[in-house]
Order: sequence, then C-alpha cells, then structure tokens
Amino acid sequence: MTQAPDAANPDQADERRAAMVDRLVTDGWISGPEVEAAFRTVPRHLFVPDGTPLEKAYDADQSVVTKAGPHGVSMSTVSAPWLQARMIAQAGIAPGMKVLEVGSGGYNAALLAHVVGEQGQVVTVDIDPEVTARATAGLDAAGYGDRVIVVTADAEHGVPAYASYDAIVVTVGAWDLAPAWLEQLTGDGVIVVPLRMNTFTRSLAFRRSGEHWVSTSAQLCGFVPMQGLGARRERRLQLRDPAGGVVTLLFDEAEMDNPRSLAGALEHGPVQAWSGVTIPAQGEFGDLHLWLAGFLPGFCRVEAGPGTPMAAEGVCRTWFPFGAVLDDSFGVMELRDSDLPGGDREFGARGYGPHATEAAEALVAQIKAWDAHGRQIPDDAFAYWPAGTTIPASDAPVGQFHKIHGTATITWPPAG
Repeated sequence: MTQAPDAANPDQADERRAAMVDRLVTDGWISGPEVEAAFRTVPRHLFVPDGTPLEKAYDADQSVVTKAGPHGVSMSTVSAPWLQARMIAQAGIAPGMKVLEVGSGGYNAALLAHVVGEQGQVVTVDIDPEVTARATAGLDAAGYGDRVIVVTADAEHGVPAYASYDAIVVTVGAWDLAPAWLEQLTGDGVIVVPLRMNTFTRSLAFRRSGEHWVSTSAQLCGFVPMQGLGARRERRLQLRDPAGGVVTLLFDEAEMDNPRSLAGALEHGPVQAWSGVTIPAQGEFGDLHLWLAGFLPGFCRVEAGPGTPMAAEGVCRTWFPFGAVLDDSFGVMELRDSDLPGGDREFGARGYGPHATEAAEALVAQIKAWDAHGRQIPDDAFAYWPAGTTIPASDAPVGQFHKIHGTATITWPPAG
C-alpha cells in the first residue's frame, strides 16, 4: 500500500486530521479523551485507496470505498469517521477491553486498538482475503500491526479462539444476530450491530436482559451488506410501466402470495390520498420508515426507473421511498407542500392497480398511526429475542421482525 500523492507531506495530513477531529468534537461524536486521542493519532489516509485526496480521506462525513464489485456496487468501505466514533461510543470501548470487530477495514481496528491500549486486545475478522490483506497492510503502515489480530473467516462463527469479548462491533450490515456473537460475549458484554429490519438499518447497542437483549442506543446508518452464511438478499419485483421504463419493488421480510397479480398494476391509477400529517421542509422522519416496516402489510421500497411517469413526477425522490402491496395493487408514499407557514410538507400516498384507492388509504392510515404514537422511538425500544425465548404481550404497539435465529422487536410509546 502506497501513499496518496498529497500524503507525502505529513504536516498537511496532520492538519487535515486535526480539523476532522475538531469537527467530530464540536458535533458531539467523540465520547471521551481516549477516543479523541485515537482519532488524533491514527492516520486514516493510510487505509484508503491509493490516490485518495487528503481532503476526502479526512472528511468527517464521508465513507471511502475500498473494494467495488460488479456494476460498481460497494463491497468494502472505510466508514465515515462520525459513524465510527458513534459506534465506539455505543460500545463503550475503554482501556483494557477485549474487542471483536466484524468486518475489516483496518482503520476502525486501529482506532479500537488505540483506545483499549496495550492491556486490551482487538481481533478483526472478514470473509474476504483481499479485505483482510488490505487491512493488514494499513495496520502495519500505521504502526498497529502488532496490536490487532486479523482473521480471514466467515464471521457468522465469530472468532472463538480469542473469546470471550467485552464488546463486539459489527461494521457490516447484518440481517440477523449470529448466535456465536452472543455466545462469545462476556456476561455484561455489549454488541453494536447495524441491524436491518425490513430494509431499514439502525446501529443498535444491545446488552443482555435475562434471556433476551435490550438496546441502550440507536443510530440511523447504512453499511455494505454481510457476506457468507449471514447474507440475506432483498427480493426485487420489476413492473413495466405502459408509458415506458420499469418500477422496481424491493422486499425484505414481506412475502407475496402471487407476484404475477401485480403485472398490470401500473395500468391503473394513480389515485392519491393525503394524511393531514405534516413535517418541516428539512425535518427528519426516519422512524416513520420503521413504523411502516413493522406494521404495514406488504411493505416494500420503491425504485422508479428512468422514463417512468413516477420518476418524472419526483414521487420517489423522498428519502428511502417506500410503499406496500395490497393484493393486485400497491401504494407509494409521497410528499406535497402544504399551505401552512414555515414550508411544512404533508405526507400522503398514491395507489396503483385495480384497488389503488385501498392501497393508498392503507398507507395513509399507518402514517396517521405513526403520528399518534409520538413519531420517535426511544433508545431502549429495540430488543432481540433469540429463538426459543418468549416475547411477552404488551399493551403498547410492538413491531416484530422475524429472523432465522430470533426476532427483533420495536416497542413504541402509547398513543397520545
């Protein structure tokens, strides 16, 4: 691994790194002096591809792709520094801890090693030998080669040779929690995992609570997906629009009884329905995604391809556009400007298919329910129930996401 052209000037790299850390501190991502010292010390530019400009290598908000697959799809990245700092804080990494990292970029492992110090231990595992080779080269170049154990293996099995771990930090998108991860944690250990729940991901910190696991923090995020035994691909259903182009519905946990029933859905509609629920023009509504993912039957994400009327009208330009299938029809969310002061926008839906009105109204009804339950999820609202454990009944609404090894749940506040 060679240095980027402008990395030959160590003073410039130091200045860029210092500015990045100052930004992380100002924005509140840095959780303590040991973590700050790690970010100020570890040279991130040694872990990104050759030729990466220093301004990109030390951009606090930007991930850097280190390996791309077919069609340019990212297979491995060095995550954005703000997210790495956030996950280190979620895991409570401290001097003397033994930590397993699942997914090897090298840079994050070096940060972890710096924080845990000489009395701690960091093990990083990845299924891809190209990724672990790059991580090893970067760790050696940065002076952390003798402080991190790099393992090439399918992380579904963890790394039992060095267990038990005080913390496990998963840096790839996981659809489920591998039983080996939970078994290889100490009794009071914490796992931080970007868990995918019906297409949407949160970085969740889990601790044991009896037979199940309860979240202590949650962070909106995105990661390249897991490979190997833990991989789970989304299913895609393409619908040809009679006006041209293709609309694609992406499914994760929802199953369709008869996908062919949607073949002519785009020949009917659209029919619009509006909720009366508004949000400021720059407001966030990430938790709405999780409400719909948990409670809206037939939930899916929607991609409007070039040449479709849906794309031309900007219906799918909202953040993670989503919808739901209802028999031979489907609805997709949209936003419109409202008449309220301050530039608020109103949530609504448009339906397609023989039952377009019902599909749009089903989506709108769940938007109203999300609004009635406070819109936001507390940090301790997420839980994971390994297979064989009993999920107790609750008076509050509980979204359930059924996995192979267990069930993830989100408990929402009562209405009102």
